Amino acid sequence: MKAAGMTVARKPPPKRSLDGAPRKNATVFLGGGRITGALLAGLRLAGYDRPIVVHDRHPGKLRQLNRQYGVTVEPNLRRALERAHFLILAVRPDSVRELLKQTKEIPHPEIAVSLAAGVRLANLRAWMGQPVHWARAMPSPVGRSGRGLTAVTFERNFPAAARREVRDLFVRVGSVLEISENKFDAFTVTYSSSHGYHALAALAGAAEELGLDRKTALAAAAHALADGILAWREGNISLNDLLREAATPGGIAATTMTSMDKSGYKRIVQRGLRAGMSRARGNADG
Repeated sequence: MKAAGMTVARKPPPKRSLDGAPRKNATVFLGGGRITGALLAGLRLAGYDRPIVVHDRHPGKLRQLNRQYGVTVEPNLRRALERAHFLILAVRPDSVRELLKQTKEIPHPEIAVSLAAGVRLANLRAWMGQPVHWARAMPSPVGRSGRGLTAVTFERNFPAAARREVRDLFVRVGSVLEISENKFDAFTVTYSSSHGYHALAALAGAAEELGLDRKTALAAAAHALADGILAWREGNISLNDLLREAATPGGIAATTMTSMDKSGYKRIVQRGLRAGMSRARGNADG
């Protein structure tokens, strides 16, 4: 049953090939959550012109994505997959196995990319049970502005042309790194933009306790984090040299960093990353 007011009820039927089958020319997202929304924003910003179809079981998400990004939305899983040239699995890790079981009797595209953190290529291949070339990608929500970072990894014997197609899609929303799958979990817990937001909130909050108003505290903390890191990324000075330049021995910055390190700053970061790794390994078990 179609939900009342859903845009999909009024969309024209998909174009079909000469034999009457739906034309498999679309990039199809299974899952209409936050990362799908961020990628759609980045792809639209970059002028991505391949047809895009989004499937999700929640009509409200589909209406919102259609309204914001003009994509085709399809609540029927079979009809979505019938359009797919390139499939992107964008659901929570604990939903992957069940979703792939639902697709076993439906024709699939040759290329499929999973965004599910911690779920290994071997599991994806086993759970789907169809001859599909699998890749994994870990994109950042910052891709909505075109400044994201995506790690990709491929199954052995993944076709070269398909590999280029995967990279070409994600390079439209930022930089792309190809890494081995055994490094994927470590990348995932390290690269998240949440580290920057978390640090910004903590640093600005501490500045407010010292007497700065909220606006000034955020401006100072954002400069400390974003502008300093941008100077490292876009320059040719090593991180150690920049640290020495910014923190004169015996000065305010050096005293601040030394106190943070003595309080366990580095240990806390390490502990957090290990906890994230543990969660990713739990996802891998399905």
